[in-house]
Amino acid sequence: MSRTPSNMLSLGTIAPNFNLLDTVTNTILNLQNIKGNHGTVIMFISNHCPFVKHINTRISLMAKEYVNKGIGFIAICSNDVKNYPLDAPHLMKQLAHDEDFTFPYLYDETQEIAKNYDAACTPDFYLFNSNLELVYRGQLDNSRPENGIPVTGINLCNAIDALLLGNPINPIQKPSIGCNIKWIDSK
Repeated sequence: MSRTPSNMLSLGTIAPNFNLLDTVTNTILNLQNIKGNHGTVIMFISNHCPFVKHINTRISLMAKEYVNKGIGFIAICSNDVKNYPLDAPHLMKQLAHDEDFTFPYLYDETQEIAKNYDAACTPDFYLFNSNLELVYRGQLDNSRPENGIPVTGINLCNAIDALLLGNPINPIQKPSIGCNIKWIDSK
């Protein structure tokens, strides 16, 4: 099992815009149209990664909890589906249904968006404020497959709660750890 850390994009970075296919609705969605009123969580995830499978239930529950507080959730899969067919769009749609995702699950076919966000692993989490300025990036919590620590989402939840209360978010943030993004071989 790969243990790739996130790259930790600089705080204050403006969220790169995108137009990506939502595998659930089969429509093209734009960040400006689906961002939350008070903040937006952008997650790079994948279907086959054991680190993501480990947290799917928690991110589904968190999205349901925070949507009524004005926080939008967006998931993106950027993996090479030719070499990792379990991450294909029709299976992304199935996973979204199975996990009861209430947020868009977008397909980044060209991997341009993952590169724009400097995403490195799945899962990789980014929290942007209402102006789409990065205020948190890093881990969901300390839980990993097989480490026995319960999945709580505490690190990301603390950042979201601070954002909603207008409190400072601790700038000391731990990188996420997961499977590396499966980059398309450009040879």
